[in-house]
Amino acid sequence: VSDQKPLGCWSVKHGQIITCPVVCSFETHEYIAVHDDKVLRIWKNKDINLDKVFKATLSADVYRIHSLHNGGTVVLFKGGGVRTLDVLLEAPQQEIENVISDEVIKWSQAFMEGQQPVLIFATEKDGEFFVYVQKVKMNSLHKYKLEQQESKPMSFTAYIRNQFITLLCLYSNDAVYKVLIPLQQNTEEEEHILSKSLLLNLSVSGSILKGTSFVVLDKDHIAVLGSLAASGEESKECLTIWNTKFQTLQTSKELPLGTSGQLWCYEEKFFFTHGKVLTVIMYKCETSSLAAAVGKLKDSQAPADVSSFVNWDTLGDEELAASSQSQRSAPLKAEPKMTLRSKRNIVAKVQQDTLSVRQLLLNLKDASTTVFEDELRQLMSKAQMPDIQATIGCVMTAIMDRCKANPKYYPQNFLLQIVQTRDLSYSLCPDLMAVALKRKDVHLLQICLHRFPDIPEEITYACLKLFLTLSEACLQNTDVNLESVICYIDVEFNNKEVKNEIVENGFDADLEKDSWKTEIVKESHPTADGELCPVGPQKAALLNAVLHTAYSEAFLLPHLKNLPAQQAVLFLRYLNYLYVKCSEKFNTALPGIRVPTVNQIMDWMCLLLDAHFTVMVMLPEAKGLLSNLHKFVRAQVRFYSELNKIEGSLQEIQRLNRQKDIQTYSIEVLEII
Repeated sequence: VSDQKPLGCWSVKHGQIITCPVVCSFETHEYIAVHDDKVLRIWKNKDINLDKVFKATLSADVYRIHSLHNGGTVVLFKGGGVRTLDVLLEAPQQEIENVISDEVIKWSQAFMEGQQPVLIFATEKDGEFFVYVQKVKMNSLHKYKLEQQESKPMSFTAYIRNQFITLLCLYSNDAVYKVLIPLQQNTEEEEHILSKSLLLNLSVSGSILKGTSFVVLDKDHIAVLGSLAASGEESKECLTIWNTKFQTLQTSKELPLGTSGQLWCYEEKFFFTHGKVLTVIMYKCETSSLAAAVGKLKDSQAPADVSSFVNWDTLGDEELAASSQSQRSAPLKAEPKMTLRSKRNIVAKVQQDTLSVRQLLLNLKDASTTVFEDELRQLMSKAQMPDIQATIGCVMTAIMDRCKANPKYYPQNFLLQIVQTRDLSYSLCPDLMAVALKRKDVHLLQICLHRFPDIPEEITYACLKLFLTLSEACLQNTDVNLESVICYIDVEFNNKEVKNEIVENGFDADLEKDSWKTEIVKESHPTADGELCPVGPQKAALLNAVLHTAYSEAFLLPHLKNLPAQQAVLFLRYLNYLYVKCSEKFNTALPGIRVPTVNQIMDWMCLLLDAHFTVMVMLPEAKGLLSNLHKFVRAQVRFYSELNKIEGSLQEIQRLNRQKDIQTYSIEVLEII
C-alpha cells in the first residue's frame, strides 16, 4: 500500500463469482478463496493462472473463511457447520451438518483462546437474532438468543477477555450495546437469552451518527464509520472515535468523497475506502481520563493531532512496539527557564506550557515571520516520539496556511531543512508539494520526489509537466541535485573517444544495414560538435526523480493522456536516450547515484506510448523517433533469440562435462549444429 503498486492480480473465469472474502493463511502464506459458493481455490504468490492452482469442490456452501495466528484456518458454512481447513482437505466431499434451520448468517468472527480456536457468528430469522459460539477442536456448540427490541442490530464486533466474549452490537436506533457471553458453559441449553446493556449513544450536541460499521480500539474507545447529521443540516460521512467510558466523541474526520461503509483496523491503523482509493490513517488513544475526555469534547469538531496524519516511513517495528507500550503521549511542554519574573509572568508561562500544539500554532498565526519560524523550530526540537510526526504535520500545515494567506511569504530554506532532516511523507503534509508546484520550486519538488514514498499520481504528473515545461535557460540558475546524471553525462562529455567504443548490448551493425544507429549516436551521445542529450543536465536530474516515484498504472495513465504532445515527444526522446545508454553496459545499469533502472525506464516508456501512441504516429517529428526505437528493440529481441537458441546446447555441454572424467590437461573440440 505504501508504494501504491499492485503486487499480484488473479481472476476467475467469466461467469464465475467469488462468493467469499479471500484470506491469506498465516501459517502457509497461501491465498484461500471460494467461488460459486462451493469451489475452493488455494494458491501462492508465484501462481499466475487460477485455473491451474489447487481446486476442491465442497459438499456445502461456504459463508466465510477465517485465518488465525497459530490456529490454522477455519471454514464456516452457510448451514452453521464448522471445519478446519486441514480436516476439510482430507475429504472435500464430506457431509457438513446443518446447524441452523431457516436462519441466515449475518456476521462471524474467530479468535484464539489459548490454543483453542473459537468461532462466533450471528444469525437472523423472522426478525429475531441468534448468536452461536463454537469451540472448533472440542466440537462444542452453544446457541443464544439476543434480547428483542424494536430496533435491529446492523453491525457486530467482539473480543475475548477474562473467559468472556464481549459482543458489541450497533443497533438501528444509533446506539451501541454490550453483551457478555461466558466461554465456560456446564450445560448445553437449547436456547439461552442474552441480556444487553447500553454502552454508548452515538449523539453529541444535537448531532446523531448513523453508523454503518465499527471496530474496538481498546477497553475505553471504539471507532465508528457513518454519517453525522445535525438538525437542519445535510449529513456528512465521517470517521469518529468515541470514549465509551465517559460517553464522549473524542474526534471526527469528515470524508467528503464517501465510503463503502466498511472499516478495518490493524496495528493502530484504520483502513477504509474513501472515494476510489484506499485510505490508511494512524491513530493513538490516550489513557482514558475525565480531563482528557472533556478537553477533547470542547474541540470535537477539530481533527485529532495524531489521527489526522499518516507517515509510511516510520511504521517500523520499533515505533509500533513503543506505541503499544505507551498508551499516553507526553504533552508538549516548553523547557522552564530559571529567571526572576513577576507572578503574572509565571502564571502566563504555566498556561503557555499546557497549551496544545494546535492552540500554540493558532496563537502564532499573526506573529512576525522571525518569531513564527523560531517558535516552530523550538516546537519541533521539543517534540518526543511517537508524537513528533503529528507535531511536524501540524507545523507543516501552519506554514502552508501562512503561504496561502500571504503570497509573498515562502520560507524555501526552512522547508528544505524540514524535508531533508525529518522523516516526512506526502500524507503528513499534503499541501507542501501543491504550494511548491505553484511557486515552481523544482529543488524542493526534487527532494520530495526522492523522499516521499506515497505521492499521488496526480501530483507526480503535475511535477513531470512542470519539469518539461520549464525552459533550459530558466533551469540553468536553479539549484538542482545533479548526482543522478553527472556520471553518465558529464564524464562521457569529456571523453570524445567514447562514441567510437560504443557497442549497444545485443546490436550488430551487420544486422541492420541502415543509418539509424548513426542518427541515434549523434542525438544521444556526446560528440565534439553534437548535443549532450535531448535535455540539459538540470532537467534530466528532475526527470530522473519522477522516474523513481512509485505509481499505479491505472491511476497515472489518465493523467499522462493530458500531457501536451510536444512535451510527450521530448520525454520519450529522453527515455529513449536512457534506454540506449543502459544497453551499452553489460549489466544494463547506469553509473551514478539514484539513477533510473532499466525496468523503470521501460515501464515509463510503455506507459507513455500507451497514453500517446495515436498522437505519436500522427506527429512528423515523432515518426523518426518511433522508427529508431522499434529497430533498436527489434535488434535486441533478435540477439536474445539467438542466445535462447544455444541455451540448450550450453546446458548439454555442461551435462557432458560432468559425466566425463577430464584429466589434468585436455583439449576438446565441440561443434554446435
